[in-house]
Amino acid sequence: MRLISKVAIVTGAAESIGKAIAIRFALEGASVVVNYHTKAELAAQVVSQIKQSGGNAIAFCADVSNEAEVQKMIQKTIETFGKVDILVNNAGIDPRKTWNEITVEDWDHVMTTNVRSQFVCAKAVFPFMKQQDYGKIINVSSVVFLTGQKGYVHYVASKGAIIGFTRALANEIGMHHINVNAIILGAIKTENELGKLGSLEAQETATNMLMDVQAIPQRIQTSDIEGSFLFLASADSDLITGQSINIDGGWMMH
Repeated sequence: MRLISKVAIVTGAAESIGKAIAIRFALEGASVVVNYHTKAELAAQVVSQIKQSGGNAIAFCADVSNEAEVQKMIQKTIETFGKVDILVNNAGIDPRKTWNEITVEDWDHVMTTNVRSQFVCAKAVFPFMKQQDYGKIINVSSVVFLTGQKGYVHYVASKGAIIGFTRALANEIGMHHINVNAIILGAIKTENELGKLGSLEAQETATNMLMDVQAIPQRIQTSDIEGSFLFLASADSDLITGQSINIDGGWMMH
């Protein structure tokens, strides 16, 4: 197991991508804080699944864009597990709206949820990672930053900001042996995606589109992305920082 004795916080871990990462980290030996905001029952199910597999986890409710709530989450992590080694900034929203119909309030909400949250969480764990001269911060971005996808310019802008934040932060804290990297996700087949697409016809249309743009013509499942997060969370990536790794089936290459 590659994360034995490590402590990880995964934001937005009640379902979908965050859930898959939290469970995989626990299977690899990490104690995991399953962060959630509104879905307490789902978060409890993730914790239960981890414990049933012999792992160690707690759930913690926090709006990760709220500095006070994040500080409470970090305090609980330290009280429970004694330290924090890994932070996965996964929480985010992706509302669709034509760009000129986006209000200032819409824009600020997306930027607060997707970008400020990553800054707030990273800032909160930094003193503990600095003290132990070790840490791994993994920020989640999206392929839409590279494609300039139409239909949600505020979301695209937020995911681009995450790449800039990742690079700058890596330079700021690398001297403390804290790695900061980003994973740029393509279209991952999750329950959230299926819920948004709705009908089988819409799902088939989306699949056909992806098969046309991806070099590897298959839908990406959450099980396909866990290994990359594990790599960046483990000692195998100790000299990798400020980087962005695409997991998109070869949709965009850079």
